[in-house]
Amino acid sequence: MPVLCLPRRIAHLDMDAFFASVELLSYPELRDLPVVVGGAKIAPPEKLPDSRYVFARLKDYSGRGVVTTSTYEARKLGVFSGMGLMRSAQLAPEAILLPARFDAYRNISRRFKHAVAQIASTIEDRGIDEIYIDLTELAEATLPLAQRLKASVHAATGLTCSIGIAPNKLLAKIGSDLQKPDGITVLLRENVAERIWPLHVKKINGVGAKTAAHLEKLGIHSIGELAGAPVEMLTQNFGPRIGAWLSCAANGIDDSPVVTWRAPKSLSREITFERDLHVRHDQAELSAQLAALCARLAEDLEKKGYAGHTIGVKLRFADFHLATREITWPQAMFAVGDLLRAVRQCLKHKLFVDADQQRIRLLGVRCGSLVTREQANETAPKPEPQQGKLPF
Repeated sequence: MPVLCLPRRIAHLDMDAFFASVELLSYPELRDLPVVVGGAKIAPPEKLPDSRYVFARLKDYSGRGVVTTSTYEARKLGVFSGMGLMRSAQLAPEAILLPARFDAYRNISRRFKHAVAQIASTIEDRGIDEIYIDLTELAEATLPLAQRLKASVHAATGLTCSIGIAPNKLLAKIGSDLQKPDGITVLLRENVAERIWPLHVKKINGVGAKTAAHLEKLGIHSIGELAGAPVEMLTQNFGPRIGAWLSCAANGIDDSPVVTWRAPKSLSREITFERDLHVRHDQAELSAQLAALCARLAEDLEKKGYAGHTIGVKLRFADFHLATREITWPQAMFAVGDLLRAVRQCLKHKLFVDADQQRIRLLGVRCGSLVTREQANETAPKPEPQQGKLPF
């Protein structure tokens, strides 16, 4: 007897302005106001004897922090994630400024994912505030099922989410963003030309700023224009693999599965300094910060049970130009001493050694090509302590 193959039905569930929405649970008086969540070092609101709060305003901020997230009201004023807080203050000086509380966000994240799992068990975790869900095997009609998922998330968290449901992950991801906040979008393949092709190419998950800029130079701005572009032209400009993928994505074609477990590709730690540190004059502080980052990275590897073959370092200088360097070793590393020695090997590169008159804004370390501890080759040679000139 032939096996009936059901058409795929994939949902992308995205929490609405997640971090900011969690904050509004604690401060409901801020609803419908422009609110910006910044770094954890920002002072919390001051509670008065009558239980009211005094909130900081963005215009009063001074420092190097960046926006973690913002409410939709703040986004209408031009304030978005990743923007410097000082720049944001120029756009929305009266916006409320709150510190990030990541423990609270992780708690709410666990709650909304657990609520979804009571309805549909095939879930791909894509981060703290978004998941893919395979609904193919569920008998319930699409729209009532989406409404039940949203109601379950709201009951568990008090928050709203937006859901896109489509034949594949690519279209579901685009769909969840079409009717934010608190929306439901159902897309079928026959809807691609009408609802997807008019959108900018950056709406395709995986098309970043550089790819979009390259496409625009080729005269391609919308997804529809990309869908109509000759595959040969795309492969000539982006290579065979990416060119073919761009053509498929623009035409709504995506066969990637919902992956219920995924090993991390890399782990990293970084810090943005309160003031720019001079490579020579602040050498001791930079060296201490580097050691501290490696220690935190080693803790992460220990907790997750991984070791890594590729060790890298990242510096962002005061003029915002970025320098990175990584080396792959035969031995997978996880101990803090090995990580630090490997990072210092990266720092011997001319790119860093010749920067002794520069000031550094950000310092980061990364461990990639991860394997489990059981897979780590303990007999391979380790990086040796570095001699000679190093920036710090």
